[in-house]
Amino acid sequence: MLIGMEFCSGVHHLDHVFELHMLTHTALYVQVLYTEVDTGVILILFELLGPEGFELIEKLLQNRSLILERSLTYPNDNRFQTLQEQCKKFIGENIKPNYGCQVTIQSEQERLLMKQYRREEKRNARKEKQASEDGEVSGEGLMCFDPKELRMQRELALLNARSMPVLGRQRDVDFEKIHYPHVYDSRAEAMKTSAFIGGAKVFLPEAVQRENNKMYEEVKIPHSEPMPIGIEEKIVYIKDLDEIGQLAFKGMKRLNRIQSIVFETAYNTNENMLICAPTGAGKTNIAMLTVLHEIRQHVQHGVIKKDEFKIVYVAPMKALAAEMTNYFSKRLEPLGITVKELTGDMQLSKGEILRTQMLVTTPEKWDVVTRKSVGDVALSQLVKLLILDEVHLLHEDRGPVLESIVARTLRQVESTQSMIRILGLSATLPNYLDVATFLHVNPCIGLFYFDGRFRPVPLGQTFIGIKTTNKVQQLNHMDEVCYENVLKQIMAGHQVMVFVHARNATVRTAMGLREKAKNNGHICHFLSPQGSDYGQAEKQVQRSRNKQLRELFPDGFSIHHAGMLRQDRSLVENLFSNGHIKVLVCTATLAWGVNLPAHAVVIKGTQIYAAKRGSFVDLGILDVMQIFGRAGRPQFDKFGEGIIITTHDKLSHYLTLLTQQNPIESQFLESLADNLNAEIALGTVTNVEEAVKWISYTYLYVRMRANPLVYGISHKAYQMDPGLEKHREQLVIEVSRKLDKARMIRFEERTGFFSSTDLGRTASHYYIKYNTIETFNELFDAHKTDGDILAIVSKAEEFEQIKVREEEIEELDTLLNDFCELPAPGGVENNYGKINILLQTYISRGEMDSFSLISDSAYVAQNAARIVRALFEIALRKRWPAMTYRLLNLSKVIDKRLWGWVSPLRQFSVLPPSVLSKLEEKNLTIDKMKDMRKDEIGHMLHHVKIGLKVKQCVHQIPSIIMEATIQPITRTVLRVRLNIAPDFTWNDQVHGTVGEPWWIWVEDPTNDHIYHSEYFIIQKKQVMTKEPQLLVFTIPIFEPLPSQYYIRAVSDRWLGAEAVCIINFQHLILPERHPPHTELLDLQPLPVTALGHREYEVLYKFTHFNPIQTQIFHTLYHTDCNVLLGAPTGSGKTVAAELAIFRVFNKYPTSKAVYIAPLKALVRERIEDWKVRIEEKLGKKVVELTGDVTPDMRAIAQADLIVTTPEKWDGVSRSWQNRSYVQKVSILIIDEIHLLGDERGPVLEVIVSRTNFISSHTEKPVRVVGLSTALANARDLADWLNINQMGLFNFRPSVRPVPLEVHIQGFPGQHYCPRMASMNKPAFQAIRSHSPAKPVLIFVSSRRQTRLTALDLIAFLATEDDPKQWLKMDEREMNDIIVTVRDSNLKLTLAFGIGMHHAGLHERDRKTVEELFVNCKIQVLIATSTLAWGVNFPAHLVIVKGTEYYDGKTRRYVDYPITDVLQMMGRAGRPQFDDQGKAVILVHDIKKDFYKKFLYEPFPVESSLLEVLADHLNAEIAAGTITSKQDAMDYITWTYFFRRLIMNPTYYNLDDVSHDTMNKYLSSLVEKSLFDLECSYCIEIGEDNRSIEPLTYGRIASYYYLKHPTIGMFKDQLKPESNIEELLLILTVSADIFLISTYGHHFALGQFGRYSSFKKWGRHGEDLFPKMPPFHSPSHLMILRS
Repeated sequence: MLIGMEFCSGVHHLDHVFELHMLTHTALYVQVLYTEVDTGVILILFELLGPEGFELIEKLLQNRSLILERSLTYPNDNRFQTLQEQCKKFIGENIKPNYGCQVTIQSEQERLLMKQYRREEKRNARKEKQASEDGEVSGEGLMCFDPKELRMQRELALLNARSMPVLGRQRDVDFEKIHYPHVYDSRAEAMKTSAFIGGAKVFLPEAVQRENNKMYEEVKIPHSEPMPIGIEEKIVYIKDLDEIGQLAFKGMKRLNRIQSIVFETAYNTNENMLICAPTGAGKTNIAMLTVLHEIRQHVQHGVIKKDEFKIVYVAPMKALAAEMTNYFSKRLEPLGITVKELTGDMQLSKGEILRTQMLVTTPEKWDVVTRKSVGDVALSQLVKLLILDEVHLLHEDRGPVLESIVARTLRQVESTQSMIRILGLSATLPNYLDVATFLHVNPCIGLFYFDGRFRPVPLGQTFIGIKTTNKVQQLNHMDEVCYENVLKQIMAGHQVMVFVHARNATVRTAMGLREKAKNNGHICHFLSPQGSDYGQAEKQVQRSRNKQLRELFPDGFSIHHAGMLRQDRSLVENLFSNGHIKVLVCTATLAWGVNLPAHAVVIKGTQIYAAKRGSFVDLGILDVMQIFGRAGRPQFDKFGEGIIITTHDKLSHYLTLLTQQNPIESQFLESLADNLNAEIALGTVTNVEEAVKWISYTYLYVRMRANPLVYGISHKAYQMDPGLEKHREQLVIEVSRKLDKARMIRFEERTGFFSSTDLGRTASHYYIKYNTIETFNELFDAHKTDGDILAIVSKAEEFEQIKVREEEIEELDTLLNDFCELPAPGGVENNYGKINILLQTYISRGEMDSFSLISDSAYVAQNAARIVRALFEIALRKRWPAMTYRLLNLSKVIDKRLWGWVSPLRQFSVLPPSVLSKLEEKNLTIDKMKDMRKDEIGHMLHHVKIGLKVKQCVHQIPSIIMEATIQPITRTVLRVRLNIAPDFTWNDQVHGTVGEPWWIWVEDPTNDHIYHSEYFIIQKKQVMTKEPQLLVFTIPIFEPLPSQYYIRAVSDRWLGAEAVCIINFQHLILPERHPPHTELLDLQPLPVTALGHREYEVLYKFTHFNPIQTQIFHTLYHTDCNVLLGAPTGSGKTVAAELAIFRVFNKYPTSKAVYIAPLKALVRERIEDWKVRIEEKLGKKVVELTGDVTPDMRAIAQADLIVTTPEKWDGVSRSWQNRSYVQKVSILIIDEIHLLGDERGPVLEVIVSRTNFISSHTEKPVRVVGLSTALANARDLADWLNINQMGLFNFRPSVRPVPLEVHIQGFPGQHYCPRMASMNKPAFQAIRSHSPAKPVLIFVSSRRQTRLTALDLIAFLATEDDPKQWLKMDEREMNDIIVTVRDSNLKLTLAFGIGMHHAGLHERDRKTVEELFVNCKIQVLIATSTLAWGVNFPAHLVIVKGTEYYDGKTRRYVDYPITDVLQMMGRAGRPQFDDQGKAVILVHDIKKDFYKKFLYEPFPVESSLLEVLADHLNAEIAAGTITSKQDAMDYITWTYFFRRLIMNPTYYNLDDVSHDTMNKYLSSLVEKSLFDLECSYCIEIGEDNRSIEPLTYGRIASYYYLKHPTIGMFKDQLKPESNIEELLLILTVSADIFLISTYGHHFALGQFGRYSSFKKWGRHGEDLFPKMPPFHSPSHLMILRS
């Protein structure tokens, strides 16, 4: 059939085709039936039928005679003939090969026809049988075979078939039919000859020369002629480029041919590209063209916007990465583009990465970087161009890494709808179309394939296979052949490079070649010509310390390897390029690192030691290509020569590789588990369906479809499932089960959902293989010693390839005895024993002789450090304190190469070893030396001068001082406030310029458990200014109380840098147990008619009060007693407030009601509602009193209801004696009274205390109604508010009108922004699973987060079938609304049904969003946390995305008060529509337990008055309420603080509650506060030391609501002659304003900064701001702007 394919060019050939088709069968037929049965026949049949045909072959051979007999009698049936004709027709149209191709494609018509054909065949057979039984044989039916004629026909057929490979593939033929514009592939067009070389069949170019003798077989492929220049080819000149292009290509005149051909696509389009070209064709400059295209897209008004893009260049080796970094740095320097290397050797800080525009990295490093999201806009999202060098590595061990990088990038392009261009650079490879498909390259535009004819210098290749298998002979023969080839080149006047694969082999080979030349009398040819500069060169060589270099040079030989000194290597490179060295023997590093061409290169031997494999492996094709790329010097040679000398059995291997005959396959299956785990940990794959989709982006998928058999997919399976959906799903499920078993993920088979575990995330971040995790699960526990840990690490799969070799055992034994400080189980005979020995030797800084051991040792050290770090994280997550401590130290031991018991001063390279040894002998610890003087240290070391240096180093070892205070919140939860002060000297050379990282954890020594752990950095600035850092966290305690906990801080980098702080529970007094909650009674719901006032009843849309309102109705509406109502958010507490207000309207119409809400937004919401319902409908006057709205006195005097904020009411009521309306208040309603525990709590405390005080003076009772969420210690609060049992209602959190289902998810990660980014996908999934069509509220901490979250959700929507599923209105209507919106981000999000709500929006935009959400026109609203308090928008699902916010005062992220989180959750569940609300809380994983506890049980309210007591005392003194110290003491006893002091003394640092202690405590508190006030000029204490007089400054502070330090500073700083500049400065550093801090991410300040450069002119043109100082604080800018 194949022959038919080749010949068939039209319908008139059909007969011919059919004959040939029959002929092929006939030929086989004759062979099977007429020859003796031997293996040859069986092989032919097997080749024809494949493995499925075993039974058929057996039957054929058993019934040979019968078949022969039958075949000679052929009936002549007309119907059969016509069928044959029809079948012939089909065969002609649809020719398929019938071996090598097992997929048959038929149309329905064709299938039926074939069926009929077979039926007729059977019928004829039956007729025939009858006839033979009757004994009649028809003459016509007899068809005789003439063997001679058949043999001739067969030979003719075989001759014609010669040009076709026997097992040609239909697919290849198809490819060649389509001609892609930029594919220059002579292989596809040229004829190939096939040959058997080394026992394997190989196709070779036509003009090949072969030589075969006893010693070796040689195959010589001559160099190809250069490709003639095409008509349309135009060389691109640099002068024709734009300015950016000219700057980057400075010094070049023009691009070469290949670069010119790709120029248009690379430089002027955004197309993905794959460039396959020979080594040395200038692919780097093609990469440069795409880089310049990217840069040009980010030029605005002649400036490059550097923060908008990143370019990533992935090079396969570190050496190459360094070379590329240098190249791109030099070229891009004129454009101001920063290029940095990011590899295992070159780490970059987050800041450096952000400041860099182009990163050159290795595949593994980039994989690790993209596995973690760094920064909120993950680094990978800024990447606009990804350049992959050497893509043909896909079929090597490291291929899967490339596949996962590309798959991740392509999925990101689709999910974020962002443009990331991919450029693949590769050597010539056979299945370039598959690779193009994988990289999403359009083959008609972006695929460029250049074969060997485009090499700058054409390459002739010689392959020599040494036949002997005896190792010693083999080496001799190789040397012999190598010498012959070298000599041949030298005689022709060329220079030669000989590549060997070990450093010591360079010297051996060079000496051997020189010896042979001398013995054979050829040495004269090798000598360097004695030119003018030869003498100078000779002098340079003689100066070298390298003995072999000096010996070899006079004879024209030299060596070059990575073990030589840098200056020697440079010298050799110069001498070779100047022609002084004829033969250079070097290792492959020269080919990678330095561009040093020679006419001929010889690769001597192809066995190379790979530490990664732990054995000798074949030299990689990449290395061979790189080395051959050095053959031919572009300026001097017409062609170059590459000679490879290998063993005979490897000859065909290198021939096929270098003539590109093996399609490159994917190796992805081997590391599928690790890569799937990485995607799950990253959050990009969350279920089986997504994993199946993810595999479709890999090269594995492309190859599985092209060549299913290789990947174990039968043809039947492939036919049934051409998209391989089922197969991929099967793969995913198998791997997921494995990962689930290893606890790396949680896989729920029923739903197909994945969730990542700590173990899986650790494995992904530290690049730990699945099998290694299995080993850890089996062997690792909390009680291992250091020796056990090293033994476990040695068994990691990362090291499985390291083998013990015979010749190493002796040396390993020596290392074991000399350098191993810990036992090494397994000893020198076992692989894991060897690894352990090498690791310990590395730590002990032991010297090794064997080259393979040095290589292995470097590999072991590099990987062990990473594995131990991973184990540390695992132990930390498992909360094992001793093991965590041990592993952190061990990881530093490996990093520093110092055992833990040596002096920590060994970490300083400035101290001489002799001094360090003496320190250790004298047992001088760091603590001892801190207390000694420098001269004392010097004397002890008998080296007086060194004392100063040692003392400096001692003070540079990071150390901290910790102080912990504890506050019991409940009987089971303790809040710890940890003060950390740095206590060391900073030195940039030693500590860098950023900060010192520390780990801190709280451990319980008796239970061996960690209760809290945290990673923190002490910044350089904090060390320089000795500024302490405050950490606040909660830990559990259990009764009976343990004796103590330890807080342990350990440096992340430094050995011997740690601190311990003991938390003692000896004097801890736990708070009282809390009284039970009010039970919700089963009452008949009360109708609104119970109000007894028609005008009140119509205010409500409902007919009956809810159960809570029913239970409290009587107390609120029919009595005057004080009430405290604790009930969950959404219980209808506002109605309760209204009931109390109506009571005042009914009973005391002339008095006033005051409603205090904690936020202006809440005040506004109440005002909007009550202006309509109470003012318009009831005719009562409602007034708003906030910082924004201050009505005149008359309006307030006439008001019936005042709605205000705590601060405003505090300010107003301070001077209550002069304000009659304050005295007319008969009810004070405080909403959210649980905020007493918040930082604004003291104001509420003061208001209530003052109200009670006023009512006791005026003898008019003021009713107090407190509304709050469910409280733990409601009784204390009630006692303080004078509430009896009748007025206390404290319901449990579960009695919501709509039940709430809460889900808490923890997220790892030390940094806030990446953690927030990792929450977006889970938030999206929560919406999909919990509330696909009902309203959703998402709370975030900042405006910026609203934007980032919305954009991410849109990206996830983009991958859905209906991206606008959350938009619940007509798109055209929405477009009309969008036109009116001002905010550009909001315009974008509203189109997708997502609203944003924050204080930065214009008022009208906010209103629009609110209306759309309330009316269910948009489904999702993302809001800042203030909305939880501000506007009552219930939703079915509430997502709290992160529970921290940036606190300007402390300049770090702090937790929301728990009340805020409860408030947000309270927005879930809409009373009218939902029978259940859902809340999903996404938190930092270390806080998960805390939230689990307090979201379900109420939180006790403590007082915060202590911190601001002085200011409030000042207000009362100014008002005249306090006139003596005794008054101040009495005043304190009115406060809530006093109540809690007795109940929870330890919280307020009080040791016991005896009368004396209390008195002392309170009087010292009063003394301290009054002393502070006196220092701030606010008060004056009388001479009797008892009476207190207010001063003017104190009155001013009270009136203007200023803090006392502010007024004190004004008094000191203000001068009569102060100018505007000085006034501004004084203002900005005042305590009240200084709290505004630079929020790390606020760009707004930069905008304000612009105002600093404006000149503000006075009335007469004078400059009002002469010589303005630089603005140090944001408040400065804000004041200036306003």
